[in-house]
Amino acid sequence: MSSMNGWETVIGLEIHAQLATKSKIFSGASTAFGAEPNVQACAVDLGLPGVLPVLNAEAVHMAALFGLAIGAHVAPVSTFDRKNYFYPDLPKGYQISQLAQPIVSGGSVTITTGEGEKAVNKTINLTRAHLEEDAGKSLHEDFSGMTGIDLNRAGTPLIEIVSEPEMRSSAEAVAYARKVHAIVQYLGICDGNMQEGSFRVDANVSVRPKGETKLGTRTEIKNVNSFRFLERAIDYEITRQIELIEDGGTVQQQTRLYDPDKDETRMMRTKEAADDYRYFPDPDLLPVVIDQTLLAEWKASLPELPDAKAARYQSDYGLSPYDAGVLTSARAIATYFEQTLNSMGAAADAKLCANWVTGALAAQLNKANLGIEQSPVSSDALAGLLLRVADNTLSNKLAKEVFDAMWAGEGDADSIIDARGLKQITDSSAIEAMVDEILAANPGKVAEYRSGKDKLFGFFVGQVMKAAQGKANPQQLNEVLKARLGPSEGSS
Repeated sequence: MSSMNGWETVIGLEIHAQLATKSKIFSGASTAFGAEPNVQACAVDLGLPGVLPVLNAEAVHMAALFGLAIGAHVAPVSTFDRKNYFYPDLPKGYQISQLAQPIVSGGSVTITTGEGEKAVNKTINLTRAHLEEDAGKSLHEDFSGMTGIDLNRAGTPLIEIVSEPEMRSSAEAVAYARKVHAIVQYLGICDGNMQEGSFRVDANVSVRPKGETKLGTRTEIKNVNSFRFLERAIDYEITRQIELIEDGGTVQQQTRLYDPDKDETRMMRTKEAADDYRYFPDPDLLPVVIDQTLLAEWKASLPELPDAKAARYQSDYGLSPYDAGVLTSARAIATYFEQTLNSMGAAADAKLCANWVTGALAAQLNKANLGIEQSPVSSDALAGLLLRVADNTLSNKLAKEVFDAMWAGEGDADSIIDARGLKQITDSSAIEAMVDEILAANPGKVAEYRSGKDKLFGFFVGQVMKAAQGKANPQQLNEVLKARLGPSEGSS
C-alpha cells in the first residue's frame, strides 16, 4: 500500500551485505559459516589489549566494485571511525565503521513493480555504502534463561548500503532489496544467503499526511531475513503507525523486530541517534587510498549486470521485458538459462527455454523450496527435453510428463520417452486414420457441428487424443480435423 486514508508511506532501507572474503575485515580469522561457536574469533576480533587491526584489501576491492556497478562516487580517500556502544556481542565496546568519509557515495538502481502494461519503473537513489565489521551473535535458546554469545561473526566484513527514503510501498521496498541482492551476487561480492545472515535488511518506515513534505517519525525494523517477511513487516508497520496516529497517539522513534509467527513488529529498544554513538576517527587505521589507475582496472572488470543482461535478452532473443526481468533477477537463474540454450546448440529456442525455466522449473523449485542451483534437473537435462519438444517428438503435455519424471530422478528425456512409449505421433496418415474413425463413429455430432455447433470441435479433438493416448501432434490434428469436418455454419 502506498497510502491509506490520505496517508503517504516513506521507506528507506539499510542493507547489510556480507562480503565474500575468506578472512575477516581486520584479522586473518575465517569467515566460513557453520563452525562451532567461538572457534573463529581471534585476539583482534575479541578486542584483547595490545592487538591492532589490519585492513583486508579484498574487502576494499569488493566495496569499490559495488560503487562502480551502481554509478556511484568511489572515494579516492576514505576513513574508518569507531561507533561506540555496549552490547555483550561487541567485545571491543565499539564497532569499526565509516561515517565521515565512506568509500561509496551516491549512485542509483532502477526497480520495476507490476507486470505487463501495469509495470512501472522507478529510480531509487542511494545515500552511501560503507565498510564496517559485523558484531557477534547473542543466542537465547537452550540456555535455561541465560544468553549465550557466539563471536564467530565478530569482525566479518560488511558493506552497509543505505538508500534515500524514496520508496512509497512495501512492493517498491522489496523490488529494491531484490535488485541490490541481484547486483551483489552478479559481482560475486556476496553470496546473498539470507538464511545464513549474509544479506540482512533494516527498513526505516514512517507515514505522513498526503501532500506533506516533512518526514514523519520513523521506526526501524531490524534484521529482516527474507523478502516475504520484509513486505509483511513493512505493511504491518504502516498500518500500526496510521492507526496509532488516528487514535490520538504519537509514533516513537524505535528499533523494532518483526515476529513472522505473529505477523507483527514489536519494540526492541528506543532508536539511537548518531550522537549517541560518540563516533570518532579510529586511531589504529590509516586512511584508505585508492589509486585511480587501479579503480579504472576494477571498472573494466565489471561483469554484465542485471539491467544490461535483461536488455540483451530482449534485443538478441526477442524476449518480453517480463521474461527478461525474471531470468536476470538472479545470477544463478541467468546462468542456468544460458547454459540450457548453449546445450541445445543449433536448435536453441530462447522463448521455449524461457517458458520452461520461468514456468515448470520455477514452479517445481518453489514447491520444493529449492534454489535453481539445487535443481534435480540440470541445464543439460532440460536442454535434452526441449530438443524433443522442438523436433515434435513431444507435445507440451507429454513434455510436462517427461519433466516430472526427470525431476523424480527417472533419467534423461530420451530414456524416459523410450521407457514410457511417449513419442508423439507425427505421421499424417496415422492421424488421418484416427480422425476418420472418430468422425465415422459420431455422425450425429458431425452433422451438429456442420449445422453451427462449432464448439463441438473440442469434442472431436478430445476423442482423437483419447484414441492416440495423448500422443497425436496437436497442430497436425487440428489441421486434419478442420479439413475433414469442413466449415461450420456457426463459424465466422
